Amino acid sequence: MAATQLLTRPFLPLRIPQKPIPSDLSPTLSIRITKKLALSLRASASQPPRAAASSAAAPATSSFHHCFSKGEDGFLYCEGVRVQDVMEAVERSPFYLYSKDQVTRNVEAYKEALQGLRSVIGYAIKANNNLKILEHLQGLGCGAVLVSGNELRLALRAGFDPTRCIFNGNGKLLEDLVLAAEKGVFVNIDSEFDLENIVTAARVVGKKVPVLLRINPDVDPQVHPYVATGNKTSKFGIRNEKLQWFLDAVKSHSNEINLVGVHCHLGSTITKVDIFRDAAILMVNFIDEIRAQGFQLEYLNIGGGLGIDYHHTGAVLPTPMDLINTVRELVLSRDLKLIIEPGRSLIANTCCLVNKVTGVKTNGTKNFIVIDGSMAELIRPSLYGAYQHIELVSPPPADAKVSTFDVVGPVCESADFLGKDRDLPTPAKGAGLVVHDAGAYCMSMASTYNLKMRPAEYWVDNGSVLKIRHGETIEDFVKFFDGL
Repeated sequence: MAATQLLTRPFLPLRIPQKPIPSDLSPTLSIRITKKLALSLRASASQPPRAAASSAAAPATSSFHHCFSKGEDGFLYCEGVRVQDVMEAVERSPFYLYSKDQVTRNVEAYKEALQGLRSVIGYAIKANNNLKILEHLQGLGCGAVLVSGNELRLALRAGFDPTRCIFNGNGKLLEDLVLAAEKGVFVNIDSEFDLENIVTAARVVGKKVPVLLRINPDVDPQVHPYVATGNKTSKFGIRNEKLQWFLDAVKSHSNEINLVGVHCHLGSTITKVDIFRDAAILMVNFIDEIRAQGFQLEYLNIGGGLGIDYHHTGAVLPTPMDLINTVRELVLSRDLKLIIEPGRSLIANTCCLVNKVTGVKTNGTKNFIVIDGSMAELIRPSLYGAYQHIELVSPPPADAKVSTFDVVGPVCESADFLGKDRDLPTPAKGAGLVVHDAGAYCMSMASTYNLKMRPAEYWVDNGSVLKIRHGETIEDFVKFFDGL
């Protein structure tokens, strides 16, 4: 990768020399705000961010602390650092900006909820696979939920304990299963051919593989059909009526596999915890049936993720405590270890995609804010019709007219939009604009369509802004063709 250049514009009042970073230095050294400087940045707002009247802030009746909020000066802040200052310092836009503290707070909420239970918080790496974030989650005690061999390899590099990792998926490859078997990862049996491949992998490495049966509970999670995984039409999981066939097959391969639990996955963006209880009741009944045949089941893995307040309306949504309390007594009654698989609710609200306005235009019937970010960096609105809250980074001009806009990017597709029908002050050219709640299923789904290079990522850590991923360059891209 080409040497990353230091920031072309400094944080006030810091002066950063404009010279390349030595290639052997960590990317986290590219931006660093001292604690003293962080205090001066915090003081630049007339009031602390928590006094903001922004839709990004939590409702007054909630104790939830959001990392992004508006100060009374009208600027957007991330943990006391003004986002406008970050924009003026980084190499290029768009970029992702995270709060490390918000990641910690989200994990701690689950850990508090799980007190009194034997449990594993299995972070779903597919939600966000930034190595620095993974290292932090591992340090907070999380396990990892995997859906590919490369996710397993990255989890191992990040320091995750493989015996606290779960390998999901309906089409796991044999070579990846061999690695999982070698490392002692839990593997979910998803189909007849999946079972066959797991047995083969066990024989290749000469180890018995701990497995869970992924049973489709046929529970409607009441979410977008693209992210529903626990209903009868899903491609995931075994058919309930074939349970006995799988139990007999597991018995016949007792030298290769050890059935230790059951697994279900309901989907993502779930906002009603009763759905988890409905699934848990079904799964506990299956556990009773399976234990009656002599299997020593230890684990109940209830996959599926809580939703978040994407609309920033102050909606009262289930908390991790609400979720766990819904299934707590069922888990305790069967002396089970509980595995949960939050991805989105651990990471989504920790991040914004920060963009610059290229210009404003109208076609006579529609108004458009054109930004430098696009569906290439953040595809959820185009892919799912997903809503993510959008706001300006700095106060608009006093005479700015509020109009209804579609916020669109430069990619040559009509589907390239970040938000539709948003009421916003007309921004000036070059103004900052953020798409909120971009921590999950955003950067991990980014592409190089139209040869837009995947952006850099930064986080605010104790008043310092650190780079946690280099932005890609066209030079990186053409290297794939070297020597051909």
